[in-house]
Amino acid sequence: MNYESRRVVVTGIGIVSPLGLDAPSTWAALLAGKSGTDKITLFDTTKHETKFAAEVKNFDPANYINRKEVRRMDRFTQFGVVASMEALKNSGLQITDENRYNIGVLIGSGIGGLNTVSEQLQTLLEKGPDRVSPFLVPMMIADMAAAQTSITLGIKGPNFCATSACSSGSDAIGTAVDIIKRGDAFAMLAGGSEAVITPIGIAGFNAARALSTRNDDPQKASRPFDATRDGFVLAEGACVMVLEDLEHAQKRGAKILGEIIGYGASSDAYHVTAPDENGDGAIRAMRMAIRKAGLQPADINYINAHGTSTPMNDRIETKAIKTVFGEFAPKIPISSTKSMTGHMVGAAGAVEAAICIMSINAGVIPPTINYANPDPDCDLDYVPNTPRPANLNIALSNSLGFGGHNSVLIVKKYKEA
Repeated sequence: MNYESRRVVVTGIGIVSPLGLDAPSTWAALLAGKSGTDKITLFDTTKHETKFAAEVKNFDPANYINRKEVRRMDRFTQFGVVASMEALKNSGLQITDENRYNIGVLIGSGIGGLNTVSEQLQTLLEKGPDRVSPFLVPMMIADMAAAQTSITLGIKGPNFCATSACSSGSDAIGTAVDIIKRGDAFAMLAGGSEAVITPIGIAGFNAARALSTRNDDPQKASRPFDATRDGFVLAEGACVMVLEDLEHAQKRGAKILGEIIGYGASSDAYHVTAPDENGDGAIRAMRMAIRKAGLQPADINYINAHGTSTPMNDRIETKAIKTVFGEFAPKIPISSTKSMTGHMVGAAGAVEAAICIMSINAGVIPPTINYANPDPDCDLDYVPNTPRPANLNIALSNSLGFGGHNSVLIVKKYKEA
């Protein structure tokens, strides 16, 4: 079978998020319009400008992973491994001595083990270099969610990490699709994981003027496309999907959740944090994904926007969507689920692609909550505040990251040829 004719489908989804410790609970919270944002409990925020975030709550990695191994994993790695375990269980794919060499792992992370780096730097300064953990390096590397998933599950195919800031999860999935299409694996665990709600993480994003400072009402702080938006809410978590060659999935009788039919990526080559004012990179990535999927703009039924809730991103993303979709732009329902999950950085693109698949299967579009004040520069249909029933066939997910990274995935309801 040649590259172009090979189809890649999704057979499993695993999520650890501020809305729930698995995919079903996360989905239920999205449809309930629930915010995962609250005051930070992971550290003392007395001296910080922003005192809230979207934390993963009630997560005990020892419920899933051997305690000895837990101590050798940064929080982002723990999330990635647990999401992978759920996705694999959900898919029904068994790892055996016969197939483990033909299955891979590709889990993106924008930042990696920031918790570990922060803690061990403190140890270095307070106690000296001889007290730094020998596990510092293997815990901080951004590849460790992928590596530890491979070790934990005994998967021996292609194994690495995509690091492209907020686009990492989308790029991981898009790259994993290409690995399957070219025949280097018949299945991949792919997604993203992040855990940067730390003193240095919050301080750094505050210094970049990226975070909301709505400390008096945290649950309404993430308000994408609203005229009063003032920054994003930092979040943590992971999403991993099991991707398979269609023939392989059919042979083992897998339940197919959806199909990945398009992936586009581009660079703004413009600024380290600000997007191109004309949305050039986002425009090219969307057009590339649509072209590779063999579609026309009118074929897209739903867009899960990057929608960070920053003044600049939401305005420029809206502008880019209008350019790509033209007269169809006002007719396409768009939502930013970051209004509920917060911004999961390297995990965001993966969880939002999974949300697209769940939306298609359920026939419901999750809302953009906290939308109250229309912005004349953001004048499309953002599915405000309540979920909307819809007959969906094809959905597009945008991820636009620091450094000018733009990644777009297109998913489709599965139908036999």
